[in-house]
Amino acid sequence: MVQEIKPCQPVQATLTLPGSKSYTHRALLAAALAAGESLLLNALKAEDTQLTAQALARLGTGIDWQGTTVRVQGTGGRWVPMSEPIYLGNSGTSMRFLTALVALGQGEYLLTGTDRLCQRPIAELLMALAQLGVQAVSKKGDGCPPVIVHGGLSGGRARLSGAVSSQYLSALLFIAPLAPQGTEIEVTGELVSRPYVDLTLEVLADFGISYYREGYRYFQLPGDQSYLPQEYEIEADASSASYFWAAAALTGGRVTVTNLSLESCQGDAAFPKVLESMGCRIISAPEGLTVAGGPLQGLEVDMAAMPDLVPTLAVLAAFAKGDTAITGVAHLRHKESDRLAAVAAELGKMGISAQETPDGLIIHGGTPRGAAIDTYQDHRLAMSFAVAGLKIPGMVIKDPQCVNKSFPDFWEFFEKLR
Repeated sequence: MVQEIKPCQPVQATLTLPGSKSYTHRALLAAALAAGESLLLNALKAEDTQLTAQALARLGTGIDWQGTTVRVQGTGGRWVPMSEPIYLGNSGTSMRFLTALVALGQGEYLLTGTDRLCQRPIAELLMALAQLGVQAVSKKGDGCPPVIVHGGLSGGRARLSGAVSSQYLSALLFIAPLAPQGTEIEVTGELVSRPYVDLTLEVLADFGISYYREGYRYFQLPGDQSYLPQEYEIEADASSASYFWAAAALTGGRVTVTNLSLESCQGDAAFPKVLESMGCRIISAPEGLTVAGGPLQGLEVDMAAMPDLVPTLAVLAAFAKGDTAITGVAHLRHKESDRLAAVAAELGKMGISAQETPDGLIIHGGTPRGAAIDTYQDHRLAMSFAVAGLKIPGMVIKDPQCVNKSFPDFWEFFEKLR
């Protein structure tokens, strides 16, 4: 199956988008760790979040998902034993978070997923868990899933480099308050994707957890705390919003997202600021966050705080005047695809020169042409390259259903741009 995109410019739309994938994952975890019933509102029902919910249900959590509302009956982190593997598909977030969460259980847990998931690194998280008294190993000994975890978290002090994924740190932060001894976590290097850690800490605080931090270097969480059940509303997904703001930027149109603001803890909510640097106008008002497009200029930008939006920015850079240099995102090689190599290859099909660098991409703006885009089973590539089709004819997206991983209704919302 393919999706052909027809040009349409300039776009004009006001959209209320589904809930954040990042917040939904974290709210599900916090609610499951609470003892009692929580109600999650505007939750995102996508492949990844459903994998997290299904895993929590198998561990003993009550999950009743009705539309965008989830009723969660938490267990206080007291998981039931599991004799069968926990399958987590291609969700790296689910794998990293659940690897830590099962350390609160009793007995042995085996977590696995797709071939691609089982190529993604997790060794640093396993080593950190070992420092906290948990037996956690890579089954094949290659530092990747499947992983075997023996419950029995005690706490103590763990060290992480922070260079591969901020989700390792977030995973530890979720279980640390329930460790009998309390937990200290030291980040020894330069932490990537920092806003996601802020988001994790926001959810922890909203569910009653206290902590002490020194920037992104040191975190201390007292032990024997309790997550408190909540009614919790989830804001729109800033990563999903980026494709519609990019559509406005590319076509010289105007798109407003009603349920998101620049004050969001989601790092990707700052993407309009990047678009502003390329020549767009942004308007933050009570009715929502608006991007109005204009002639695009290349730029130099460190995308470490919003790595998921590199494909989106790269597509816009193909149409911009001059060169665009993207830095700070070496870890994109370990996503659903090797996103640096994949983006460069697909831009090449469009007649755009793009080179990988050690930590990013250099894209030479030009005159793109239509092409059939391989998506590598990567939702971000499908949605990003779809935007190009609003400007030029002949854009075809292969395997368009891969968007179900994070945004099942993407194509329906995309049509609203017309």
